[in-house]
Amino acid sequence: MRIAYLEDDPAQTEMVCGWMTDAGYDYHQFGLAKEFLFALQRETYDLAVLDWELPDMTGDDFLPALRNDLGNDIPVICITVRDSEEDIVNALRLGADDYMCKPVKRGETLARIEALVRRVRAEPETPVMTFAPYDLDTRLRSISLNGHLIDVTQKEFELTLFLFRNAGRLLSRTYILESVWGTRGDLNTRTVDTHVSRIRSKLKLGPEHGWRLRAVYKHGYRLEKLTSDMD
Repeated sequence: MRIAYLEDDPAQTEMVCGWMTDAGYDYHQFGLAKEFLFALQRETYDLAVLDWELPDMTGDDFLPALRNDLGNDIPVICITVRDSEEDIVNALRLGADDYMCKPVKRGETLARIEALVRRVRAEPETPVMTFAPYDLDTRLRSISLNGHLIDVTQKEFELTLFLFRNAGRLLSRTYILESVWGTRGDLNTRTVDTHVSRIRSKLKLGPEHGWRLRAVYKHGYRLEKLTSDMD
């Protein structure tokens, strides 16, 4: 899991990043809110942990910029010294998913991260996931189009499942590599592009089947569900 941690205090950063490292999370630290907002145009993260009072922007400005200007729905946990009910309500109304008051504690911080990710990325109860006209069987690891099986490799199935589960979300190549291949995203490889090309062809992803797998320049890919008024 890729976590963006926004904090400018060195001591707090060292402490919380140490907790996340021990828990096995892949964190990316930002000292300024604008650095993170810029990074979101190229990269993908599963969760953001945000200090409310950053040098260049407070949560009052950051959350509207994230939710409204960028249209990004990444889960956000806010950490702040403010503890009044008014402050908490304001943060939640602006788009925060959870709220913690300083000083934060290790167990609670990790538990809130785990709980939020579970809520947002809940696993399906059924082994067969339907994204009409496609059916993905997670038990048999098979894909069918209008009831007809498609011959795919193990990794092609995993990538297809990952893309459908994140349909509508812009995914960087780095994020796809780390999530599907479990490898470092900074490797210079065309693996993602090659596999995307294969599944686009094998699944016949296009307007005729209501889906489009779009390449986004300098970023990655987005699988889009097409509506009747879209090309």
